[in-house]
Amino acid sequence: MSADLGLIADDPDLAPLWTAIHDRLCSGQAPETIAAVRVPTLPPAGIATLRSWLDTTARRRSVRSAVAVSATGVRVPLRELLTVLGLTTEDLSPLVERAVGRPVEDRAADRRTAATLRQELWDYTSRALPHLPALVARMRAAGVADDDAASIRRLVDAMAAATSQLPHSPAVSLAKLSHDCAGDPHYFDLDTTAGTRLAAAIAELAGRPEPSRPDLVRALLADYGVIADRLSATVLLYQVQAVGDGPVDRRLREAATPVALTLLDLTRTPPTLAPQVLTVVENPSVLEAAMACDSPGPLACTCGQLGSVDHTLLQLAVDQGIHLRYSGDLDGSGLRIAEYVARTYGAELVAMDASTVQDAGPEPSSVPLGPAPGTGEETVWDALRAGGRAVFQEHDAVLRQVLGQPASPPEAGR
Repeated sequence: MSADLGLIADDPDLAPLWTAIHDRLCSGQAPETIAAVRVPTLPPAGIATLRSWLDTTARRRSVRSAVAVSATGVRVPLRELLTVLGLTTEDLSPLVERAVGRPVEDRAADRRTAATLRQELWDYTSRALPHLPALVARMRAAGVADDDAASIRRLVDAMAAATSQLPHSPAVSLAKLSHDCAGDPHYFDLDTTAGTRLAAAIAELAGRPEPSRPDLVRALLADYGVIADRLSATVLLYQVQAVGDGPVDRRLREAATPVALTLLDLTRTPPTLAPQVLTVVENPSVLEAAMACDSPGPLACTCGQLGSVDHTLLQLAVDQGIHLRYSGDLDGSGLRIAEYVARTYGAELVAMDASTVQDAGPEPSSVPLGPAPGTGEETVWDALRAGGRAVFQEHDAVLRQVLGQPASPPEAGR
């Protein structure tokens, strides 16, 4: 028979057959090597059409169809089908491409090409970073997506340039190093993959375990003459007692309002703290409340998630024997931070228990509670979950415990 390719390709009852053949061709199998194809599901009308083409009179007499149906699908003899339709194997790819609507792509060849390119990439990486075998192995284990090769080469080139100059003397800022090695002052920012890789590289060169705390990462880089940003982030200190003779000590003693200290302040001229109980809070509004009610207690504010400057202050306090208290928002994020501070620095948690939640009342805020912290005491989370609302540090039930007295100034005449 002489086939009308358009009618055959557009017949919806035969679409599963063409899809199965398309998959075989895309797997890298040549058309002339496919004797038969198994189709997982084929409509009865499609089976009937194929049998009308393939089942000769002799086959019909033997009650054995060329199109065999079983529990695993329908087996179609492809070579016989092409012969009956008057087609050659060269016609097969255009036919299934039209039927499926996608070109036949040799995925096996693409995979072989991709594997070759990946191997070339890792060979290049090993040659560029021979002094960092552990990092190269780690990068290789992480793998590479099809569109990542260029970015990995850029990282490798930047890492090779950055690590070939270590240690820097005089010291250079991380932004300057990023600019000179990658053309972007933020390329090695410590919250990026490139920054993480740089820290891992320096740890490998130093023969040290890779640090996880941001302050320890910065200290590692500083040992090799790379200074990460130590000026923009600050921690607030209010009424903290200092007894040293340094400039930060004097600022703390002379200040009547909260003092913002940078990482540079805490590492270059750290204060010597007097014995005291230092309460660390999550939100600066607590310091505002302390000033409003003349609360005398020493306070420090980390302003949410802990950064390098916050870790540095907490470690400084621990090293100097300061008793730490910590209080944060009673929600998932706040409880995670509090549990970390308590576990890492031995801080006493204040106003972060079930009784505080109960004191805050049935509707302590309008903010839904959000996801569980996955850590900390279950009793606190159970109490929060009962109300379904977060309890923030601005709530009087929290402020009373943190500041030790009413959070608001007394009204005139009272």
